[in-house]
Amino acid sequence: MKQEDKLYDVWWQNKVEGEQQMEECHKRGWQEVIQLIQEQDLSNMSVLDFGCNQGGFLRHLHQTKPFKEGFGIDLAQQSIEVANSRKGNLPLTYVATTTPEQFANRFDLVISQAVIYLIKDLKTHAWKVKQLLKPGGVYYATYTDMNDNPSLAHYTAWINQNSLVESNAHTLDFIAETFAAEGFKVEIQRRRRMGFIDLSREENGFLCIDDIMKATYEQAYIFRFVLVEKK
Repeated sequence: MKQEDKLYDVWWQNKVEGEQQMEECHKRGWQEVIQLIQEQDLSNMSVLDFGCNQGGFLRHLHQTKPFKEGFGIDLAQQSIEVANSRKGNLPLTYVATTTPEQFANRFDLVISQAVIYLIKDLKTHAWKVKQLLKPGGVYYATYTDMNDNPSLAHYTAWINQNSLVESNAHTLDFIAETFAAEGFKVEIQRRRRMGFIDLSREENGFLCIDDIMKATYEQAYIFRFVLVEKK
């Protein structure tokens, strides 16, 4: 059984940082991603957060760009419980599942952040996203390509030590080719980092500040995969 075919309590096993600390670290990145989403009016759209953790991104997105329906999936069962406890009256549903394809042709937008590098079988992932989307639907996925970063080996070991899912250093070409083979139009741009970089974490997987800067400003990307409608 592949790692991404198993459910867990929580995926991040670091004894110093918990799931909430990880969520806090990603909040600024959420706004950066929202600004890069080309679709301006989501009011009639169904949106899926693939790898939603504690559900914070969809709550944040709804405040900025309200949508009709939000759905979050994750392998971490305790994180999904937290997500559901925090959704209030928002049109949100959170589910722990290894089979997202069961929600076929349901979503206009699918979004994942810092997820692709945790998926070894990218071909199956691309197929699953294809099943989830309506014709013409869009998948946004962030990815940091550290293949040319001196900290790659150290970062990979750090992730593997603290995570129940192993890190995978896919190349940009491999990602693009995999999704193109599933019938997606592939687009990409560099992510635009806002504000200062917090260096206060005891450990972040990098050997030095220069490697952090390289990963942040030169190697951070967002893909836009559009499911081409068949004529």
